[in-house]
Amino acid sequence: MGIGDKISNKAEELKGAAQEKIGEARGDSGQEADGAADQSEAKLKQAGENAKDSFGDAKDAITGD
Repeated sequence: MGIGDKISNKAEELKGAAQEKIGEARGDSGQEADGAADQSEAKLKQAGENAKDSFGDAKDAITGD
């Protein structure tokens, strides 16, 4: 995973966390849910990128690259 993707995914996760906390503080369950969803989406993207990295590392280990 490129550093740009890591930064982008982490920023999206932090934005979701902030949105969730603001929604919680304001009693806005919709905003709170949107924030939680944004966090989940960012974490899913990170997991997918990590899986691609792992498969790439395994391929490199097998092929000797």
